[in-house]
Amino acid sequence: MVWRAIVGALGGLIVVVGLALVPLPGPGWLIVFLGVGILATEFTWAERVLEFGKDLLDKWTDWLGRQPLWVRGLIGLACFAFVCAVVVVTLRILGTPGWVPEWVPLVR
Repeated sequence: MVWRAIVGALGGLIVVVGLALVPLPGPGWLIVFLGVGILATEFTWAERVLEFGKDLLDKWTDWLGRQPLWVRGLIGLACFAFVCAVVVVTLRILGTPGWVPEWVPLVR
């Protein structure tokens, strides 16, 4: 019982940290899946969530692979624009580090 509590607390903490990182550039979803994977070692419901996530990811990659190159490029460009916007907003809110040059647009 103590082991399940430790696994639950650790996995839950990793999931929460991953969800907080999702809108930021970086491995947010990967961290969420890692936390759910840890939870799935002890909890059946987490194993079902993990399988659902894997199936959804497989369906997405299969669908994307069937699309023409221009659609994949457009999706990639949209993801890149979203990440850039998140970086700019984050730097505006938290402040720009001193090592960023003055000539960099949008962040000062």
